[in-house]
Amino acid sequence: MTEHLHFPTLLRRIDERSAAFRDAVATAPSLDADVPSCPGWTLYDLANHLSEGDRFWAHIVRNTAPGDERPSKDGLAAPREREALTTWLADSTEQLLTALREVGPERGCWAWWEPLASPHTVAAVARRRVPESLIHTYDAQLAAGAPQELPTTEAVDAVEEFLATVCTGTVPWPGEPSTMDYHVAEAGSWRQTVDAAGSRFTRLTAAEAAESKPTAAIHGTASEMALLMYMRIPGDSLRIEGDADLLQQLQNWG
Repeated sequence: MTEHLHFPTLLRRIDERSAAFRDAVATAPSLDADVPSCPGWTLYDLANHLSEGDRFWAHIVRNTAPGDERPSKDGLAAPREREALTTWLADSTEQLLTALREVGPERGCWAWWEPLASPHTVAAVARRRVPESLIHTYDAQLAAGAPQELPTTEAVDAVEEFLATVCTGTVPWPGEPSTMDYHVAEAGSWRQTVDAAGSRFTRLTAAEAAESKPTAAIHGTASEMALLMYMRIPGDSLRIEGDADLLQQLQNWG
């Protein structure tokens, strides 16, 4: 994916998912409701985390360059009263979107990931914030008692973005070289390879996916696969072929 070509779409998705998050916060029985998918967190904690992230990354894209030290998050705590919190959430998202628009997709900035598949650019930050809003909206809906399936288009890109940003790096894999194929019903297939050189991924053609013999393969919808990657649903809720232990090993590897 060439991120800057899709930049307006990324901003729209952040805006839409953030609005859905606010709706879940507004309709939940209490800000003290537990978030089952984030053990130990209340709905307020989740809202504080998402708004903190929006403000943090707004600062990053405006004020940092690749290779800078990690900025501080001090002083970003959200208000605890529901109406004030909802306003704070909306303002946090607007701060992020305004910064992204004004700075533009191609500028470099600090980022925590290795720049192998996801570069240290504003476009990559925008792409990273979409699944943050997407998954945490699911978390908030779960806390409110009304979880919804993830929108397909956003979930598909969340799968590839996760492989590019979270799963691509040079930390050596501690086990035997292995391959995991991810088959998404609506979108095709990806392969993650792990070995002494680290972890990387490739997009598989239909022919490659049909003929491949990976160590393990997982099949599911886009929503299921994204939720699995973010460990919101268990691995045994999807169909797994081959070495079923590989998924747990990958999750434990972090």
